[in-house]
Amino acid sequence: MSNIFDKYYKEYDAWYDRNVFAYLSELKAVKKVMPQKNKGLEIGVGTGRFAAPLGIKYGIDPSKNMVKIARARGVKVKVGCGEHLPFEDAAFDYAAIIVTLCFVKNPLKVLGEARRVLNKNGNIIIGIIDKGSFLGRFYKRKKIAFYKKAVFHSVREVTNLLKDTGFDKFSYYQTIFKSPGKLTSIENPQKGYGRGGFVVIRARKSKFFE
Repeated sequence: MSNIFDKYYKEYDAWYDRNVFAYLSELKAVKKVMPQKNKGLEIGVGTGRFAAPLGIKYGIDPSKNMVKIARARGVKVKVGCGEHLPFEDAAFDYAAIIVTLCFVKNPLKVLGEARRVLNKNGNIIIGIIDKGSFLGRFYKRKKIAFYKKAVFHSVREVTNLLKDTGFDKFSYYQTIFKSPGKLTSIENPQKGYGRGGFVVIRARKSKFFE
């Protein structure tokens, strides 16, 4: 999968400029659940489009070309994958996985690794394109290069994966209620899920999981 992003990294990054209101709407939704002034890691940081404006100082990504751009945006990035995070246990206050889970080979292992590097009060923040939403169906039909091999998940599926890897205390926000290219202003995120194409899930590292 990293080969796709290494090849099309410029096209990937340019999407955010072409669809600026969708991008800013997604950022606004993620900000609703972001911890303040804590040490964070973005797994699948890409070109730093989320980490940089959200103040996430650390990142990891398998695409060397994307990592170069993220570093230029001020993010401290390592080249690597989410299944094998090169960080010590309990190193972070929160971990973000934004539009990345659909690209990883082993979501359970990635989430397990995310839990490992979180401290005892740590939170995980996941942004997904909801499989059952109009946007999820649109991307699968259109066969965009980045999404040809993507495996989209529903909110319920991600919630169950998080429970299975030791997370609880869930909260949800949704945005993107129309096609990204048709947005003419920034959308206000709404609590819950089921209508928006982009959903943010926040969960806490459970104290009752072995």
